[in-house]
Amino acid sequence: MKNRNILTDNLWALIKSLTASEKRQFSVYVGRISANSDSKFIALFKVLSLQKEYNEEAILKSTGISKEQLSNVKAHLYNQVLTSLRLNPSKRNIPLQLREQFDFAMILYRKGLYQQCLKLLDKVKTQAIAFEEKNIGYEILDLEKIIESQYITRSRNNRADLLIAQTNELTYLNNIASQLSNLALDMYNTFLKNGYARTDGETQAVSKHFFKNLPDFDAEKLGFREKLWLYQAYLWYSFITQDFVASYRYAIRWVGLFEKNTHLIAVHPVFYIKGNHYVLESLYYLNRVAQFEQALDQFEHIMSNEQIPEDDNIIVLSFLYIYSNRLNLRFMKADFSGGEELLDTIHKKLDRYKDKIDEHHIMVLYYKIACYHFGAVEYAKCIFYLKKIINSKTTQIREDLMCFAHVLNLAAHYQAGLDFRLEALVRSTYNFLIKMNDLHEVQKALIGFLRNMSNISPLRIKAEFKKLHATLSLLEKDPFERRAFLYLDLLSWLESNIQDRPIAQIMAEKLKKNQQRQLL
Repeated sequence: MKNRNILTDNLWALIKSLTASEKRQFSVYVGRISANSDSKFIALFKVLSLQKEYNEEAILKSTGISKEQLSNVKAHLYNQVLTSLRLNPSKRNIPLQLREQFDFAMILYRKGLYQQCLKLLDKVKTQAIAFEEKNIGYEILDLEKIIESQYITRSRNNRADLLIAQTNELTYLNNIASQLSNLALDMYNTFLKNGYARTDGETQAVSKHFFKNLPDFDAEKLGFREKLWLYQAYLWYSFITQDFVASYRYAIRWVGLFEKNTHLIAVHPVFYIKGNHYVLESLYYLNRVAQFEQALDQFEHIMSNEQIPEDDNIIVLSFLYIYSNRLNLRFMKADFSGGEELLDTIHKKLDRYKDKIDEHHIMVLYYKIACYHFGAVEYAKCIFYLKKIINSKTTQIREDLMCFAHVLNLAAHYQAGLDFRLEALVRSTYNFLIKMNDLHEVQKALIGFLRNMSNISPLRIKAEFKKLHATLSLLEKDPFERRAFLYLDLLSWLESNIQDRPIAQIMAEKLKKNQQRQLL
């Protein structure tokens, strides 16, 4: 596209995101003043709405806007579209409504209508506290104190003491919430960048950092918002340290907050959805198949709840979480057949939402798809998706995901019989893992095995597989090596080669034995 800049990209993306009803709302909004009927920003809106690709020459030709005017008209149109969306009933969420009422109170204050202002502020403050919008509540208290300090209300004697007490309470809670949200974000960022702790030293460093930054608080005073950040911080800390029992416990508490405060689901639907997703994520790593399947059914039912708004953000999150967990369920049940419809739906939705999904989440899906094809003995397709990850130039991909993509790529090439490429791949994978400082005993054993394959007699291959299996069986018990087995069931892969049976069959038998043990 020609002559593109940030403003153009933002405006283009905003207009293309509008639904038919939102476009009608915009037309009604700008048509409320007759003078707008011939405005240049409306002409620009109509042209952009119809264009399949941005074409500046066509815009200038059909709108009468000069090249010098275009930038200002775009900026004005962008603001007008946002204003229209703000007024759209479907976008009128609680924070926007509270903010609007506070703005009205400020207008009343500046008009000198202090009693009307205080009455409105008192009502909005009650709502703000009820809906956990404590930052707005703090702003309301500030305005109430300004009015009180002017000695113009002749309010009751204890009014000042009440405002001071309320301010102190909100100051404490806002401060705790700020520290906890910082800690939760810090843990999330650490997990996205590095994945799970790789050594005892890393675990200790993460633990020291976590508890050093965990603020002192009175648990009895914490409200919904503060507990939400607390549970998020502990959840990410538990993921990093591979304590999946704890991550499940905190995910359940996270969801439980909303189930005790159902009026807040519509206010914070993203957090409610994410909490349910992390319940599933924890159950996946704990390999609790029956619980996972039940939780997934419940999650899909939750997504049809009328309290969950149908906006673009929710739709994309719903796609990512539901389909990622549907793939996880197939891995847990060792079901690698009949997944063509599921994969086809994932590809179609990825194409539809590609502009709204970050690179990391796309690559996570690609890795899961590659694992599915590996289990289905479709090695060429597995390699195809792994190459998308390995060749990606983005810095958003989690380091451990990239590392295990390289390892799985080696296994897939071996299984596909692409021996002529194996030596070069082993060398490049080894160099990559050294560079990433991620060469662990599991990876050393696998790379060493594949490196020596060309020197092993066909009659000795099964014996070498058995030796590698014995080595990895011991490593699986090591808490800092077992993360390799979270990404790829290496032991089942080896057993399938030793026994000349499909990997899915081996995994299904293990699943059955595991279920029987859980029933005892």
